[in-house]
Amino acid sequence: MRILIVNTSERAGGAAVAASRLMEALNNNGEKARMLVRDKTTDSLTVLPVRPQWLMRWRFLWERLTIFCRLRFQRKHLFEIDTATCGTDITKTREFREADVIHLHWVNQGMLSLKDIGCILRSGKPVVWTMHDIWPATSLCHLTFQCRSFRSACRYCPYLPGGGSEHDLSAKVWRRKQRMLEGQDVFFVACSRWLENEAKGSALLKGQHITSIPNPIDSRIFYRRDKAEARRKLGLPQDKKLLLFVAQRVTNVNKGVDYLLRACQLLADGHDSLKEQIGLVVMGGHADEVTGGMPFASYALGYVSDEHAVADIYNAVDAFVLPSLSENLPNTIMEAMACGVPCVGFRVGGIPEEIDHQKNGYVAAYRDAEDLCRGLRWVLCEADHESLSRNAVSKVAQNYSQSSVALKYIEVYNQALAFKHYKI
Repeated sequence: MRILIVNTSERAGGAAVAASRLMEALNNNGEKARMLVRDKTTDSLTVLPVRPQWLMRWRFLWERLTIFCRLRFQRKHLFEIDTATCGTDITKTREFREADVIHLHWVNQGMLSLKDIGCILRSGKPVVWTMHDIWPATSLCHLTFQCRSFRSACRYCPYLPGGGSEHDLSAKVWRRKQRMLEGQDVFFVACSRWLENEAKGSALLKGQHITSIPNPIDSRIFYRRDKAEARRKLGLPQDKKLLLFVAQRVTNVNKGVDYLLRACQLLADGHDSLKEQIGLVVMGGHADEVTGGMPFASYALGYVSDEHAVADIYNAVDAFVLPSLSENLPNTIMEAMACGVPCVGFRVGGIPEEIDHQKNGYVAAYRDAEDLCRGLRWVLCEADHESLSRNAVSKVAQNYSQSSVALKYIEVYNQALAFKHYKI
């Protein structure tokens, strides 16, 4: 089977990482998968860029400019919503013509427009669409938070100035998406059961095929290694309990750094011994902007793209914390657990599907810094670390291995092919 995976980026962002890993998993399971991207960064022969690159860049900038105007020239929310007005028609490419199945992933920011997606849906080829966030089921947004408008019809969008209106931009894009999907059959795959349930509640996707399959992980890279050796390689102290926080941009408010700071402060208050015992490792862009305000010794590693180096960092720490305010099924938790690292996170999105409370980590009450503090103390100082570590590795092996995820997707591809054949 020939599968064409379509994603905006080859490597940048969680969706890109997941799409690349799936491509490799499918190829390792005897399928022929290739990837079509706007931003190609490696010399991989199975990853193909959409050309010309200058035109793709111009479309991205033009779309951002139009959104900027809609936001009344305010930068707030500039990259939190997408109208999909600009993109490229990939149906004319050889890769598209040769494919048996078209597998869309995260295709925003100038990769595909709604018109382009419509062309794909009308091409006659079966389409699978992995949802890395809620955007395919809403009008504009990737994160809905408390807004439930997508259950009926998007309007009065909280991302728009003044809270939008009945006939605002979200209402217009909603109608465009409705027309795009009308009479079409798409096999939507959410990365978590939480997102699957959210998608099934969307009026936009009523009558579509919706299921959930987790992202895969490469256990040849992410596995448990010697902690002391990993710390030596990274120049981290051997005599501290190290806590790790990771984000592509750690200052992103949605990653919950304010809650982490509060939880760490609570953990340190009145416990001078803990202040000396614990260290915080921060990996991601702008890491040095976070470490200065922490009550513990802190180590800013910056943005790290090499997966082998990332695996060394996971193996060097005692616990991983992700206090995100909104998440689907974060790759970072999966990676940490594969390396035997217990995890702590809020009860939101797909995080409780990954972390089994007090078995391989701790699930804290949402937006509760005090409970987050309790979780950190329990994982670092009270729980049987070896038991948590073994359970974490076992959870990943059973649920997120490349082979098991690839087989689940192959089943969906076959269903999509059979359904398309039946319709014909």
